[in-house]
Amino acid sequence: MRVFVTGASGWIGSATVDDLLEAGHEVTGLARSDASAARLEAKGVTVLRGDLDDLDSIRKGADAAEGVIHLANKHDWTNPAASDAAERASIEAIGEVLAGSDRPFVFASGVAGLAQGRAATEDDANPFIGPQSPRGGGENRAFDFVDQGVRAVAARFAPTVHGAGDHGFIALIVAAARKTGVSGYVGDGTNNWAAVHRSDAARVVRLGLESAPAGTRMHATAETAVPTRSIAEAIGAGLDLPVVSVDPADAIEHFGFIGRFFGMEMPASSDRTRELLGWTPTGPTLLDDIKAGAYFKVVE
Repeated sequence: MRVFVTGASGWIGSATVDDLLEAGHEVTGLARSDASAARLEAKGVTVLRGDLDDLDSIRKGADAAEGVIHLANKHDWTNPAASDAAERASIEAIGEVLAGSDRPFVFASGVAGLAQGRAATEDDANPFIGPQSPRGGGENRAFDFVDQGVRAVAARFAPTVHGAGDHGFIALIVAAARKTGVSGYVGDGTNNWAAVHRSDAARVVRLGLESAPAGTRMHATAETAVPTRSIAEAIGAGLDLPVVSVDPADAIEHFGFIGRFFGMEMPASSDRTRELLGWTPTGPTLLDDIKAGAYFKVVE
């Protein structure tokens, strides 16, 4: 299959591209910079220059492809409205190009905010609707195109897609521990995060592209619930720092913007996804990755 991938050089995207190529697919990757383009070309990927603000390039890539994987996101935490608007515009551009074709369109989503007091499941509808909502209401907007002949499939990622080289949420929590001299958790640390290794997340995306029916909600979550206190304890052990509770009122000051999320309850199961795709996670657990030192190498 000829596959167009946005975010092709990103954390999840680069692993997804590797998985696609290994499975025999042809890949065109959207590249914003010369460095990203060079990395993709070295893998044998066809490069299309552009970014999330270049909707013409996104439309061009989608039009020439037999399937689209949309993983790019601005992740601008200082201006979330801009990130949300770009996400919605990209989804609309891709959906409009694919309308009437029955081609697959796998797009990134998340498990946060799907359920209260329990682990989220694939049966939980995304509550975020409209351009002013988180991610610009992208999941529901993408599913609008199912009735227009698009095989839209949501890839809902765990709050941490972990592994060596990760610069995401866990890396930020480790950075806060280095800065403050303590490894903190919010409140009593009994809130849970779902987790998945990067390689397992990439495989979910590829399998969904190949076979998931239109309207499928896939959960890229290998571990349903990892207590945040356990995360802090593993980080504390790795950095030889004391482990402490951080008052919720002080979480943002202590952790930075990630403090808004580290105290949240974000567990999610993936039973339906495993059954549908025949997917069995094989990567290390989050705590195993932390204990193995995946987040402790200091880059000069």
